[in-house]
Amino acid sequence: MRTEFVTARRAVRGRCGEGDSGNSDEDQRPRYPVLLTVDETAELLRTTRRAIYAMVERHQLPAVIRIRRRALFRADDLLHWLDQKRAPSPEE
Repeated sequence: MRTEFVTARRAVRGRCGEGDSGNSDEDQRPRYPVLLTVDETAELLRTTRRAIYAMVERHQLPAVIRIRRRALFRADDLLHWLDQKRAPSPEE
């Protein structure tokens, strides 16, 4: 699961036009958009747009910013929320 989380971070970072700089240090903050769209959030969570909108309506996702009818998501808060939701691995 941790590998999927790191892969998701890299996928979001790659969308900004920045690749890995060769530095694999996880303590560094990755570069990715501050605000994610519904499509980007759905891709990150591996679900559909419809599911994201349902989760927004039920207040199940953190860091939702509503601008008129558009929903945007703070990437840092969403990734932190994902990290908190993951099940601990047997090694931990």
